[in-house]
Amino acid sequence: MNKNAIRFFIIAFSYLAVLYPLSVRIRSLDWVFDSTLIPNLFPLFGLAAFSILWLHAISGVFEPWLRIHFNFDRFVGITSILVLISIIAHPLLALATYDFSFGNLFQNYETKYIWFAIIGWFLLITYDIGKILIKHDFFARNWNKILIISTVGFLLTFFHSLQIGSDLQSGPLRIIWIFYDITAILATIYTYGIKRFLS
Repeated sequence: MNKNAIRFFIIAFSYLAVLYPLSVRIRSLDWVFDSTLIPNLFPLFGLAAFSILWLHAISGVFEPWLRIHFNFDRFVGITSILVLISIIAHPLLALATYDFSFGNLFQNYETKYIWFAIIGWFLLITYDIGKILIKHDFFARNWNKILIISTVGFLLTFFHSLQIGSDLQSGPLRIIWIFYDITAILATIYTYGIKRFLS
């Protein structure tokens, strides 16, 4: 297989990993511009953020090989911006659905999994803060720890989404989400444990 074919396969796989969950959500609802729009819309940002973060997790395993076939740093840069937009839009739109009241939000969902989302959000945002401040010595020295912290945040969002996400309670997306989580955990163990030990 030549380099262009491999590059095409990688790009197609990445788009499929993100767009398929979104398409399931989009096709399952009637879209109208009324009070149902925001409740229909906010899960899309959660699905997108998690899918892209999964790509980040597994790409750590294949990073040396991926760098040969395409601009890996550009991929991480662009997708990180998309994740940041998504993890800001998702909770904001969720709160807007419940009149920006945490009380209403906690009344409608199981408290434990809302807390998973809140803690996970703060852990995920450390990546974006660290990236902005990477030129400062503290963040440069602790960059790998920041990556681990944000990965823990990603795993917390898995439990949040699997228990609360209406699209993830049954059917193909639930199976995909469980697959994403298992492979992300294995990728994390390899990237931050086995790979470093071997090197």
